[in-house]
Amino acid sequence: MDIFSALQDERVRLSPAETRIADLLLGDFEFAVNASIIELASRADVSPPTVTRFCRRLGCESFSDFKVQLARTAYVGLRYLRSEPQSRATADVAKEIVEKAQDALFLLHRSLDLSAVEAAADRLAGAEMIYAFGSGGNSSLIALEIQNRLFRLGLRVTASADHAMQAMMAAAVAPGDVVIASSFSGRNTEVKRALELARDNRAGTIALTQGDSPVAAAAEIAVPVSLPEGDNIYRPTSTRLAYLALVDILASLVAYRRQPQATATLRRIKRHLVATRDGDDRQLLGD
Repeated sequence: MDIFSALQDERVRLSPAETRIADLLLGDFEFAVNASIIELASRADVSPPTVTRFCRRLGCESFSDFKVQLARTAYVGLRYLRSEPQSRATADVAKEIVEKAQDALFLLHRSLDLSAVEAAADRLAGAEMIYAFGSGGNSSLIALEIQNRLFRLGLRVTASADHAMQAMMAAAVAPGDVVIASSFSGRNTEVKRALELARDNRAGTIALTQGDSPVAAAAEIAVPVSLPEGDNIYRPTSTRLAYLALVDILASLVAYRRQPQATATLRRIKRHLVATRDGDDRQLLGD
C-alpha cells in the first residue's frame, strides 16, 4: 500500500479534522513516522479516535498498521513527498534546463574513461552485426540513437527495447557480433542477463551505464556514466544528454576507423536526399 496515493484519492472527502492530519503528514513526515497516536492527535488538534478513523479511511486496519505503511513509504524517497521549491517562471525553468545540460556534458567530459571509449569504438567498428539494447524511457532512446548513428556508417545494426527479444537476440549472436547496452541505473536485471548470454556466446559486449554496477560488471567493456541529478523531480533527467553525447563520441570514432566505408554510405544517403528532398547538399543528413 502507498499511503500517499491513498491520501490523494481520499483528499476531497476528508473532514476538516482529517485534513489537518493529512497536512501534518505532508508537512512533517519525519514527525508522523515516529509519533504515537496521542502525539499525532495533539499536534493535529484532533482526538485519537479521529486519527484512527483517518487511518481506516486510507485502508489501514489500525494506527499500528498505518505506522508500518507510513514507514514503508519512506523508502520511495522523501523528495517525492515534499519536493524542493522551484521557480515556475519560464526564464528560470529555461535557465535551469540549459545549465543542467551544460553541467552534464562537462562532467561527462571530465570523467570520461578514454581507454574504455577507445576499446568500445574498436569493437563497434569491426563488428559483423551490432545489437543495441535498452529499455525504459531513457535507455530505449539511447538504443535507437545508437542504431541511428551507426547504420549510416555502413554498419549492420538493430535496436531492441523488448526484454524477450533482447534475450533471443543475445542467444543468436555469433563471435563476430557486438551487443551494446544502455542502462542509466546499472540495475536492469534483464539487460544484465542479455549481456551475460551474449558473452557466453563469445560476442563482444559493451555497457554504457553507471560504474561499479551489475550491468557494468556483466559487460566485457564498460563505459561508465555516473552523474548527479539533483532533487528537482519535475526536471527531465539531464544525464540522457550525456549519454547522447557519448553515443556521438563513439559514432565519430567509429566513422574515423571506417572512413572509406562510412564516406561511401554517407554519400549515398546524401545523394538520395538531394535528389528527393533538398535540391542541394547544405541541409542536415536526414531528419
